[in-house]
Amino acid sequence: MYSITKYSYDKAKEHDLIIKPSDRKQYKIDVYDKKGGYITSIGSKNYSDYPNYIQTHGIDYANERRRLYYIRHAKDDNIKGHLAKLLLW
Repeated sequence: MYSITKYSYDKAKEHDLIIKPSDRKQYKIDVYDKKGGYITSIGSKNYSDYPNYIQTHGIDYANERRRLYYIRHAKDDNIKGHLAKLLLW
């Protein structure tokens, strides 16, 4: 099971969201609105994310991966893509 980082919890709190480890095996996080209504699942377990890159490779490497992620996903305009950027990157 994916261990949600403090970074993601802090980002969720800033935006009045509730996050929990996903019940879906391919995702990292289930996202809920402040009333507990399910929104979506985000973050493929097959890929790392910004807070985990910081922990495993350091801040410089994580910042480069973040920069590349933003370039790669610049045209994502759906809710799932937006929440993944917000909470995991």
